[in-house]
Amino acid sequence: MMTFFMFGKYSAEAVKEISANRTAKSQKLMKKFGGKIKSIYALIGDWDLVLIVELPGVTEAMKASVALSKMSKISFSTSPAIPVEQFDKIMSKMK
Repeated sequence: MMTFFMFGKYSAEAVKEISANRTAKSQKLMKKFGGKIKSIYALIGDWDLVLIVELPGVTEAMKASVALSKMSKISFSTSPAIPVEQFDKIMSKMK
């Protein structure tokens, strides 16, 4: 499984539908793509939300991001993430 950060920006329509029910629907939707939401945080600043999700790969992340945007009316920017220990190992091989 790969880890992805999904940064979300509310539309005016999305703000009207903020609810625990929509959050539950998001959890179910992620399972459809073979993944799960590990955590969700509300933010103040450039982004309104960040979801930390696990998915099988990039293809599933792209599909999940678009499906979640359609369902929630929240636009997402999705980025893969790796633990810094793994990053350090990858970079040490570049010397």
